[in-house]
Amino acid sequence: MSGSLVIQTSFLGDVILTTPLIAELAKRGPVDVLATPIGATALANNPDIRTIIRYDKRGTYGSALGLWQTIKEIRGRRPYDTAYLAQGSFRSGLLSILTGARERIGFASSTGRVLYTRQMPYRPEKHHAERLWSLAFSDCADPPTRDQIRPRLYPSDEDRATIDALLRGSGAHDEPIVALAPGSAWGTKRWPYYVDLARRLADDFRIAVIGSKADLPIAHEIMEALPPGCVVDGVGKLSLLASAELIGRAQAIVTNDSAPQHLASAMGTPTLAIFGPTVPEFGFGPLADRKAVAGHTGLTCRPCDRHGPQRCPLGHWRCMRELTPDYISSLLTEVLNPPVPV
Repeated sequence: MSGSLVIQTSFLGDVILTTPLIAELAKRGPVDVLATPIGATALANNPDIRTIIRYDKRGTYGSALGLWQTIKEIRGRRPYDTAYLAQGSFRSGLLSILTGARERIGFASSTGRVLYTRQMPYRPEKHHAERLWSLAFSDCADPPTRDQIRPRLYPSDEDRATIDALLRGSGAHDEPIVALAPGSAWGTKRWPYYVDLARRLADDFRIAVIGSKADLPIAHEIMEALPPGCVVDGVGKLSLLASAELIGRAQAIVTNDSAPQHLASAMGTPTLAIFGPTVPEFGFGPLADRKAVAGHTGLTCRPCDRHGPQRCPLGHWRCMRELTPDYISSLLTEVLNPPVPV
């Protein structure tokens, strides 16, 4: 049985939002996924995937030998009926041809579209999880249910044990937690008042800080601002899926427009997402059942970028500076205490 190949070598959030497409294809037959090393980490333990093929774009970019070695590895496994181009570069399109896939499906807006056998419309008004899921269907398919476009992650027993030990060591095993994810690869996406928010929450919650080693400075600021023992420190020391498990233990998460938002969507954690230079209308908002989005609606310069520049193009950064801790706290209260249905 040959099955399908999904090619997704984009950002981590895109990889997580590809899991609904993978789940849909798995209903039809075996699914292999070509992903970057970090993407492969996010997809570990996924029961919908037969094989994860790691492809390090940084190590093979511009290297014909490296690209050919990847293609040989794929072709040595099995021929594919269909390749789904969840990442639309010309290189991905070329790779899909060279794998021998008879049908190649991707978005009509993609750079590599000339290499596809079927081009699907890119619906800018839809969430990206739905856009990717739609690659498995014809134009006339019924809209998906909420469950069909729900991202999926699968922390292991080891990941759960790691978080059990972290919470016990922090004295927070049975206490309510709010997770904070203050980081982002894009400078203007980092809301500047997480320390103030942590102070406001510390009387009622333990604060779990989520992030990579790049987020250690802000994590230390938060820890120094709170009494000893108030913080569960998950910054720079957890695997990706262990971070997802920690987020899954929280009553809610406050996060910038960055990967932890998508981890929370996959784990079903109530989410408050803070959008500054970007907007959820790009298709990357939270998908948890309970969610809220914070954003400055009174700026004509917003959005200014698809990803978020490192510096505000106009120098004022009002899209983040004017989102006050009072405003964020009020939205978080709504997320934590949804209205009771009448």
